[in-house]
Amino acid sequence: MAESGAPPTIREPSLADALIPLLTLAVSIGGALALFGMQALDGPIQTALIVCCMVAALIALKNGHSWASVQKAGQGALASITSAIFILLAVGALIGTWNLSGTIPTLVYYGIQALSPTWYYVASAVICGVIALSIGSSWTTAGTIGVGLVGIASMLEVSTAITAGAVISGAYLGDKLSPLSETTILSSQMVKVNVYTHIRNQFWTSVPAFLFAAVIFTLLGLGRVDAEGQTELQKVVELDSLNGIYRITAWNLLPLLLLVVMSVRKFPASISLLLSAMFAGILGAFMQPAVYAGFAGEESLGIGGAVKAIWQAMANGFRMESGVADVDQLLSRGGMSSMLHTLWLIMGAVTFGALLDEFGLIKRLINPLIYRAKTIGGLFLTVFASAFGLNVVAGDQYIALVLPTRIFRAEFAKRGLAPQNLSRLAADCGTVTSPLVPWNSCGAFMAAVLGVPTLLYLPFCLFNIASPALSVLYGYTGFKLVKLDTPLSPEPEREA
Repeated sequence: MAESGAPPTIREPSLADALIPLLTLAVSIGGALALFGMQALDGPIQTALIVCCMVAALIALKNGHSWASVQKAGQGALASITSAIFILLAVGALIGTWNLSGTIPTLVYYGIQALSPTWYYVASAVICGVIALSIGSSWTTAGTIGVGLVGIASMLEVSTAITAGAVISGAYLGDKLSPLSETTILSSQMVKVNVYTHIRNQFWTSVPAFLFAAVIFTLLGLGRVDAEGQTELQKVVELDSLNGIYRITAWNLLPLLLLVVMSVRKFPASISLLLSAMFAGILGAFMQPAVYAGFAGEESLGIGGAVKAIWQAMANGFRMESGVADVDQLLSRGGMSSMLHTLWLIMGAVTFGALLDEFGLIKRLINPLIYRAKTIGGLFLTVFASAFGLNVVAGDQYIALVLPTRIFRAEFAKRGLAPQNLSRLAADCGTVTSPLVPWNSCGAFMAAVLGVPTLLYLPFCLFNIASPALSVLYGYTGFKLVKLDTPLSPEPEREA
């Protein structure tokens, strides 16, 4: 028996310890979806995740860990998403002021004229791919250009769910192949390979996966050719509505140009988004005085009314009552307050994942899988299962990217596989699948900014599905696998 005052004995978690939180997650999330449907993300799933955190904490205490250790793990989880919190709040403010100032209506106005419904889905994917490649951020791309493209889709009477899938497919293609992307840099750093070596290796899964997605998006668009006549009539109605409410001019796109310039120059994302939001608010006061006055409840716009309108749009979003349902639905969005449910979701999910990682519950599940993966293909499938599983249970793409690279790095070296194989596989399976999980930080973000529930756009994230499938297939076939000249002795494992 331990002496009085001696530190408690820490016990390794059992298989039951590792499974109980996951079963709790599955039952509670499944129950929330069954009872509340799409409204489950308005609170029930968040509550379920907090309960799962409690279960994981109780298991840690049962195994001898102190409550101080549990608190420290939770604090670390919340510290890790500080950047994401400010990005989400800034995106909410940006959507509000971009709608108020006419930036998004102008994007929609020009987009309706330029984009044909027949090619709309594939064009959305390509546009978002180019933007994300240029600025290195899937979140910024979806939260700006993506919002406009989904808005245009509703007015062209094309599927907003397919459009959201196309936006996400393009955004993640550009994010994966951009040397400016923080997840791309992190993927290469975790396995200690040059970032451009990692990107070249990524081409072999990313480009074929995107070409597959582009073909399917093209076919889906061609299937709408019979609806062209009705869509043309809809175009005229919506264009007249937007032009009657706003002063449509290319000057309204200056906030978008500012955002692109700051992103390319590597300004922090939250600062870039917030500055663009504030600049749009100030610019719009000169360009759209009637809109500002109406929103602020003033007969004519003065400085006080302009400040009130900008402040309200950043805080609670913009609201429009034009009498045209599609226009009102497009423009009545945004505000930092609109992101609070999403933040609640992310905080619960990331804290749960941190507790599972900190107290060895994830390793207890993954280590037996590594032992059973006798072939290279089996090893690749195990990495996929681990990365996607971490997106589900940990709720954060960074956990799903970092942990597999850390856990499997020694095993890849032992089997004579160059580290860039693992960095590509982890990015394909961890980063790219993150928006497919409703309570993951990326899935919650995409659903919040695009206004399309994750489970509706999921089947159309064709790139995000094809990319990990190709990566695992290469493991079974040996195609484009880089081998080491001689297998390396694995480094001793360090505790997480």
